[in-house]
Amino acid sequence: MLQSMRSAAKYIWIVLIVAFVGSFLLYETSGLAGRSPVTTTTAIATVNGEDILLTSWQNAVNALEQQQQQQLGRGLTLDERKTLEDRAYDELVTELLLQQEFTRRGISVTDDEILEAARLAPPPQAMQSPDLQTDGRFDIAKYQRLLASPMARQSGMLAGLEAYYRSEIPKQKLFDQVASDAYVSDERLWQVYRDRHDSAQISFVVVGQEALTDTTVTVTDADISQYYNRNKKRFTRPGRAVVSLLTVPRSVTAADSTDAKARIEKLRAEITAGAKFEDVAKRESSDSSSGALGGSLGKGGRGRFTPNFETAMYALKPGELSQPVLTPFGWHLIRVDSKVGDTLDVRHILVSIGQSDSSATRTDRRADSLASKAGSQSDPKAFDEAAKTLGLSPASVVVFENEPLSYAGRYVPSVSAWAFSGVSTGESSDLFDSNEAYYLARVDSLTVGGQQSLADVKDDVRRRLAKEKRIEKLRPIAEQLASAARSSTLEAAAAQRRFQVEKSAPFARVDAVPRMGQFEPAIGASFTVPVGQIGGPFKAVDGMVVLRVDSRTDASRPAFEADKAAQRQQLVQSLRQQRVDEFLTNLRESVKVVDKRPSVMAALRRQSAI
Repeated sequence: MLQSMRSAAKYIWIVLIVAFVGSFLLYETSGLAGRSPVTTTTAIATVNGEDILLTSWQNAVNALEQQQQQQLGRGLTLDERKTLEDRAYDELVTELLLQQEFTRRGISVTDDEILEAARLAPPPQAMQSPDLQTDGRFDIAKYQRLLASPMARQSGMLAGLEAYYRSEIPKQKLFDQVASDAYVSDERLWQVYRDRHDSAQISFVVVGQEALTDTTVTVTDADISQYYNRNKKRFTRPGRAVVSLLTVPRSVTAADSTDAKARIEKLRAEITAGAKFEDVAKRESSDSSSGALGGSLGKGGRGRFTPNFETAMYALKPGELSQPVLTPFGWHLIRVDSKVGDTLDVRHILVSIGQSDSSATRTDRRADSLASKAGSQSDPKAFDEAAKTLGLSPASVVVFENEPLSYAGRYVPSVSAWAFSGVSTGESSDLFDSNEAYYLARVDSLTVGGQQSLADVKDDVRRRLAKEKRIEKLRPIAEQLASAARSSTLEAAAAQRRFQVEKSAPFARVDAVPRMGQFEPAIGASFTVPVGQIGGPFKAVDGMVVLRVDSRTDASRPAFEADKAAQRQQLVQSLRQQRVDEFLTNLRESVKVVDKRPSVMAALRRQSAI
């Protein structure tokens, strides 16, 4: 079988060669190869001295982009592509680190191991294939017959499987070495179960900073330096840009809504005349994800949709077709397939409300004019002149690196990724478009992200430490309250000092409790202070807490024993994954990885401008 895998590999290499030649010709014709610092052998990163080539990264990004485009049914925004670029980079770095670790540990894979894995351990994609299932379950006999068939060899499937197992088997060997000692005792299982199933209900008082008559505290420079040195990783900030943004809205009129309603009424008439709802949904619905499923929104209860939609939905009988329903998303036709109590199985067809052809043409012409006057300009004056000529008002917005821009309650595509792609201050973007508007931006200022210096964060650290010291200053007041509560009641002691007693809902050790936080000392104390007694003071998020345990319910040991095997399997699997994740994190942090992408991409931008 392995020989068959290799004989079929030539088809894969043909595809790879074509892709490489295409990339090479792109560089040749763009003036990149041999006449500039950036070539097909330029490295975008080094990992322990080994290079990751620009072409490898570009090919990985392109593969992810094609996959994403197929899933979305559209092109990607620059923000989405930037996410894929970072993902491809991380995967390439991790893959090279793993290859280096395999070599260091002497981990390899034999042909026999590949053959055995191919026969007995199918990849996830194969197990999910409907063609390899019988009665809804994966049928390994069908899979093995497929492996032995001429089609598997001729299609290149065997070559693909060999590549898959040559990559995956060494990883599994490494991860087994890393996590082989993962074990969870009965005692540990019971402790984890109790953390989730023991419950407590308390009455408590939060003694906040308003109780202080003197809020003066002293935070020394030594305190600040010590805190900064212990928590340096906290003090990294993303890049920050201030951009001017011009918007050409795709304004929708009342006439556009009338046109959309006329369309939905026409579709309703088609269905009532005998057309299948599912077929019309696949052909016409603006909601492409549900439309591909015949309009199905699945089964569920209340609270899933907008009020207008839900009111209409629950008024229908199973099989009944609604009248047109207007929501912020457009006009809908709704059909309920089944109804059990409040649980409905629902389908819909959406006709979104967009501009009419004439309105869209006017908007497109205005956007084209903006792009021709100010798009991709290095002179900032061109942006201002275009705005004045077209009667547009620039908005000054702040953009953060790796965070898509939202403005006026709407997502603005591509501006954030563009602003941090190596552009210069004063440069303007291409025209970006969304369903709501066209956008064009200019970078007015740019601040590089990274590790903040002590001088940059000194004031923030001082405020943080001052707050902690003021909370600690509350301890004597809280101790007096606790002492008085033990002598009388929590309610009486609180009333005398004008504090408010609050009552919690039942909570577990791992839950977040309003006003007290999560994993705070007061949470743990709620499970150790005897029922009916006063505990505290304990430090909480915004003050000191004095509490009384009103009730406590212990987890059921029989319920735990009945489910112990499944819990152990789940916890061991989680522990193994945690070990692997920690190993990969430590591996990444222990080696020298140099990311050259910013400089390489800046060079490419300069070359493309020549």
